[in-house]
Amino acid sequence: MSWEEQFEPEQSEPKLPPDLGSLTEVFRVQLMACLEECSAGRGGLFSDREHIVSEESEFRSWPEAARLRELAFALQTILSQSGESDALCDQFLDLCSIHGENDPGEPRLARAFLNEIEGGS
Repeated sequence: MSWEEQFEPEQSEPKLPPDLGSLTEVFRVQLMACLEECSAGRGGLFSDREHIVSEESEFRSWPEAARLRELAFALQTILSQSGESDALCDQFLDLCSIHGENDPGEPRLARAFLNEIEGGS
């Protein structure tokens, strides 16, 4: 490969390295599965609320959701190091930061996010 070929800017969109592409795909598949479950009423996708769980609480520990949040933070960090971003990952992490009086509730957030991803309203 010549020097010019090595340093010539590419005309096409930047491509993710194969491992990063598969990591992004794993995130998307897990996100959709967790959003479906959360929209059906399971809590704990956007926030780890183990500190308020009681025996009577409908909230139960959700390890898959915790791993999804960890994966999203890792993916965002890796992508930002190369100047890239992933809109779904960024939006998911934004939704994870919603707390307080204006929090519409996780099932509602999950349904709205699913509708947006699927192109609905």
